[in-house]
Amino acid sequence: MKRIVLFILALLPLVSQAQGVWEQKFEQLGTTLPTPNQYRTASGAPGVDYWQQKVDYVIDVELTDANHEINGSEVITYTNNSPDQLAYLWVQLDQNMRAKDSDTPLTEGTAMKSEMNGKSLQSLTNDFGYDGGFKIKYVKDAQDAGLKYTINKTMMRVDLPKPLKTGESVTFKIAWSYIVQDRLNMGGRSGYEYFPKDDNYLYTIAQWFPRLAVYDDVEGWQNKQFLGQGEFALEFGDYQVNLTVPSDFMVAATGTLQNPKEALTPTQLKRFEKAKKTFDAPVVIVTQEEATENEKSRATSKKTWSYKADNVRDFAFATSRKFIWDAQAVKLGDKTPLAMSYYPKEGNPLWGDESTKAVVNTLITYSKHTVEYPYPVAISVHTAAIGMEYPMICFNYGRPDENGEFSDRLKWGMIGVIIHEVGHNFFPMIINSDERQWTWMDEGLNTFVQSLTEKAFYPEKPLRRGEAKLIVDYMKGDKMFIRPIMTNSEQIIQFGNNAYGKPAAALSVLRETIMGPELFDYAFKTYSERWAFKHPSPADFFRTMEDASAVDLDWFWKGWFYSTDHVDVSLDKVTWYKMGVPEEETVEDKPKKGKKDKKVSEGTATDGKVLDFAEEAEVFEFKNTEDKNYFEFMNRVDDAAVKLANENKNFYELTFSNKGGLVTPLIVEWTYEDGSSETEYIPAEIWRMNENEVKKVFVKDKKVVNIVIDPNEETADTNTEDNVFPRVEKPSDFDEFKSGSN
Repeated sequence: MKRIVLFILALLPLVSQAQGVWEQKFEQLGTTLPTPNQYRTASGAPGVDYWQQKVDYVIDVELTDANHEINGSEVITYTNNSPDQLAYLWVQLDQNMRAKDSDTPLTEGTAMKSEMNGKSLQSLTNDFGYDGGFKIKYVKDAQDAGLKYTINKTMMRVDLPKPLKTGESVTFKIAWSYIVQDRLNMGGRSGYEYFPKDDNYLYTIAQWFPRLAVYDDVEGWQNKQFLGQGEFALEFGDYQVNLTVPSDFMVAATGTLQNPKEALTPTQLKRFEKAKKTFDAPVVIVTQEEATENEKSRATSKKTWSYKADNVRDFAFATSRKFIWDAQAVKLGDKTPLAMSYYPKEGNPLWGDESTKAVVNTLITYSKHTVEYPYPVAISVHTAAIGMEYPMICFNYGRPDENGEFSDRLKWGMIGVIIHEVGHNFFPMIINSDERQWTWMDEGLNTFVQSLTEKAFYPEKPLRRGEAKLIVDYMKGDKMFIRPIMTNSEQIIQFGNNAYGKPAAALSVLRETIMGPELFDYAFKTYSERWAFKHPSPADFFRTMEDASAVDLDWFWKGWFYSTDHVDVSLDKVTWYKMGVPEEETVEDKPKKGKKDKKVSEGTATDGKVLDFAEEAEVFEFKNTEDKNYFEFMNRVDDAAVKLANENKNFYELTFSNKGGLVTPLIVEWTYEDGSSETEYIPAEIWRMNENEVKKVFVKDKKVVNIVIDPNEETADTNTEDNVFPRVEKPSDFDEFKSGSN
């Protein structure tokens, strides 16, 4: 008999799923995540044998303004810290996405329109009259002997004379050139912008040198082709870079300027030194008047700017004779990095007023929530129609009109993109995830902390992303055009929503509603500190957030990151109960035995399509506990005391249905007859026995007159009309059909 009872009890959760398929939304991720090992632990921390490669570069490069050509040579030292012998090395040649044999235009869908302008037609034909891609001049070993190499589109394999053993280093050399593209015409993450009024160029240069691909314990070689959407996976190393440009150009770059006395005028150098000690406002190092005068110059001589950057994963620079330059020191613990901005006069007055200030605010907030900013500078460079990031430097849009006028929308957009791109110093430039594979790990996490920065320093700025309610329209859209967050970068359909907006909204829900700021912030900072200057995977993030908080979040990752479900909870029914009393004990304000009409008393739909509270409560009869209910226990419940404590209580049985599929906490706001209100938070685990429908009874001292589910739109519920009670139900299509047929 006991076995039968237990069997029936075990079936109850399955029986309760009769109205929907049991999808195991609360099962552990288990084998979905990679098996922990000595390199990456089950806690999400690096293991005792964690390793990563190191790549150091010494680069000499020259930019020729007349023909927009980059000529460079580099000496690369590759250190093999892996347990494996390497017979060859893979080098990324990202500029080859613009070569004539590139796969990128072949893999992009195109369509004709009834009308096409010159710009769109040129993009369709890909006929720019441009010879793109790297021209590799040589690949040699340290003794200048040629090394065999094979180019496969955007990847180059360099074959080593002998396998590189664990702990060994190899040094080799590459020389190359390429033509910088017109970014405003051809697109791209780097390139030049032309200013026809003063016949000048502004160069933002990235992906400009052959760079070693990542070799790690998760993927081996990360050698996915660069098609343009998925970004980059790179190793940390030390850089020494000598940049030669026309002598009237200013240069902004990753790292610390090594020869300021040669590169700067005495006046500029004096201002630069002053900026290092100025914390309250930017110091202008090159003024607008000086930059405007410099625009007229056409130097035939050259100047070399030397930079050094330690423990970075990439190097980028910007250069032009148009640059205004300002800088301000930021106090972060025992460090005082310089926040700096470079911008043409076309960016003013907006850039002079806001850019460096936004850099400062970003460093402060991100250092609080992740790791203290470790680098000596953080630079924001202005050029049109872009937002792109590299270690210590980023390129950002935001240009007033010719009269210097700008809208609030442009101002907030510019501030937002600066915060976002400077924030990328943390994700992925320090916490170094694989952008080629998992866009959300840098874009989504960064967008979330961007929203924290905006809330802290720009409360009047309309948030674009980073709150639950801002992702609702996307999540309730056609699932044909939605992919799970855990989708490779090159296969995402709605890139901004999928990789930026939804992960940021998910983390907001996690912080504000599920974990609470204290637990979340500690776990998020733990993840950042564990994986600073390392290569985290999604599993490392998921596991660390649970490990450092003691909150089981597998259900959350499954729903938000691995599925396209959305939140849509409906409050289907509210039934009000009170305790009944025997006829001889009737009190005027207490309900008598006997039940009212069930359709009305339960507050279900009536002919008028109104869901409202019943005029009188349903009655339940109180009974003393029988002996058989105590089993082997000797102690007894004080039935009289329980009855007395509850005889004037109001019992509200609420029925919730999960229409969207994504399990979520229930946030219930109660409004009482006396005008007071309160809010209760029910954990998402309420759905663990039935993923489709749950009932829960709430006991209240006061009479309830209104109920709202998710009153502050914290969960991304896509339909709030069925979150309120009482409410007027909209007629269904079938109801309208019946009405019309009469």
